Amino acid sequence: MSQGPARRGDEKHKRIDRRSWLKAIGVAGAAGLAGCSGGSNGSGGGNGTDQSGGGNGSNGSQPSNATNGSALGGGNESGNQSGGTSSGGVPEVGGTYSTVVSSSPETLNPLYNTEDGAGDLIGYALDYPYGFKPGTEYFQQLYDMTTDKGNVWVAKLRENLEFGGDYGEVTAEDFVYQVTQLHQSEWAATADASSWPSEVNVEATGDYEFQIELPNPNALYPETYDPLLYPIPKELMQPYVEEQNADGLRKEQELLGLGFAGNMGAYTLDSRNRSSSLTFKRNENYYLRDAEGVPEQFSKAPYFDTLEVQIVQEEQSRLAALEAGETDSAAVPPNRVSKFRNLERTDVYVIPQPYNEVCVYNMRDNGWNAGPGNLFRKKKFRQGLGCAVNKQRLVKGVFRGFADVEYTWQPQWSKWYPDDTSNIMEFGTGDLYGPEATQSRIKEAISDTDYGYSGGMLKNPSGETVNLTLYHSAGQPTERSMADFIAQEFKQNAGINVSVSAIQGAQFSREYWQQQIPDNPDQYEWSAGANNAGPREVTSANPWDMSVVFGLNTYPLNPTTANVFFQKDSAYNPYGYYPSWNASELFEQASSATSEEELQPIFNEIFAKISEDQPMGMLAFPAATTGYATGIDGPQENFFSGWDFSTWHRNG
Repeated sequence: MSQGPARRGDEKHKRIDRRSWLKAIGVAGAAGLAGCSGGSNGSGGGNGTDQSGGGNGSNGSQPSNATNGSALGGGNESGNQSGGTSSGGVPEVGGTYSTVVSSSPETLNPLYNTEDGAGDLIGYALDYPYGFKPGTEYFQQLYDMTTDKGNVWVAKLRENLEFGGDYGEVTAEDFVYQVTQLHQSEWAATADASSWPSEVNVEATGDYEFQIELPNPNALYPETYDPLLYPIPKELMQPYVEEQNADGLRKEQELLGLGFAGNMGAYTLDSRNRSSSLTFKRNENYYLRDAEGVPEQFSKAPYFDTLEVQIVQEEQSRLAALEAGETDSAAVPPNRVSKFRNLERTDVYVIPQPYNEVCVYNMRDNGWNAGPGNLFRKKKFRQGLGCAVNKQRLVKGVFRGFADVEYTWQPQWSKWYPDDTSNIMEFGTGDLYGPEATQSRIKEAISDTDYGYSGGMLKNPSGETVNLTLYHSAGQPTERSMADFIAQEFKQNAGINVSVSAIQGAQFSREYWQQQIPDNPDQYEWSAGANNAGPREVTSANPWDMSVVFGLNTYPLNPTTANVFFQKDSAYNPYGYYPSWNASELFEQASSATSEEELQPIFNEIFAKISEDQPMGMLAFPAATTGYATGIDGPQENFFSGWDFSTWHRNG
């Protein structure tokens, strides 16, 4: 499941400190695609809010060409359906749903969580205010959102929401207080702070209603996920606000234990063994049972007495558990799909997801360690590299066909992908693939340098063959295969040697991906945190050339959210990309658009510019391939799978 600038492949950082990063990074390596149950994506269960992108809110208009995303190859048809809420009738309650994850969450404090995997765990016990159903249809959970012109949004709460303990009913003031006293404060440093800049005015307009006034209209505001707020009791936050005690708030046991969640989650957290497991019990007072406007199947939800989460680091162990029937869901890597499809006790779902596989070039001063200068900074050189990798062979060979080729920052099943693709440069296929296409562009790029070709290999000014490093996540066989394929193609077509190295995602993020914060950030034009601590001279602790450790989120429901990846001074630019096109202006135009008709031509231009500029090697959109125990009724081969997780049940 995805949300956020979010990276795929790095489960620890899928909900990183800023909502926009969450929306962007969604990182995970190739192996991570296989689902949140053991990988870093997919649908081991979720709450439907975890899709990146957006729908249309409930302002009365639904998109005419809503994004669903078939697993592979476009269209809006949802493939394998196991029933979900459309099967009719109300299931019986009972039994246990079990799943596996690959790592223990760093925190379950909703105010400070920055991990996608932990977000899934929190979601079992605490709903987000809304999600999106298939067809990009807004699904109200805690509150509805409406607007007339896109600049003032009204959030109306359900009136049956209760906190746990002695905190009483949930009111608009709880949300307004959280925004104004925490997210907009100078001291709290919450995970969602960047979603609530001071220019956004929030005020209660009734006991169960508050409004959000934006500095500029935004027709797709719910789809940005900025207005998502966990319900937190004002009384719980107040002592820390008065003392401006961020550390205390971060360590508050009621927040960590989710005991305040009351009736706002399908399950309640019953026990936690930090290193091995979590157990949730059915919430007998789940508010959606009595809510208006929800499908009948919610009337007795959830349908399991117990939900168990096992923490199993090794992929083989997770797969063995699925095969043996010891878990109900686990990510299945592409090369094992055939086997698990042939098992009587498992079904494999191919679920489209928004994270891409990218070969990221380090354009900062500690990138390009093969000689003087940094050739990654030249557009023509990046285009040459784009011609070096056969994307169709990559999809077929490495991902066993469970992926689509990527040419620009949007999957082709997205409603926003241009109908007319004549301006999209399809590097890596057809005439834009092979040694001639590659080396002709590289030769043009190096024409003003002392680099040159000799014997088909690219030489640095000292006459040495260019050697670059490429990092991939350790323990991810699919990602390793992708890295090996890129190395092979770079040597064959670009005449560049590539050394492939494995590294733990957390280590790469900490020591290579993130920059060292300068002692005096004010001396630089910008300093936007560890993921873009300044211009290119600000670097990470260790040099690196290329990486496939992290995939990134393309936000097929609201591509404006991806702007963070393409602006040199944004909150997320670890690779030091400076666009050769006016990215800021185009994304600003998109953000200010008031209709889909106005948005589409702007997106068309953005996607064309990205395909031409090649900010990184855009390779593929792998689908999540997730195995479920036969009889689990709920998952769908649809981008929105998991939106109704509390209604999932077991047949037979």
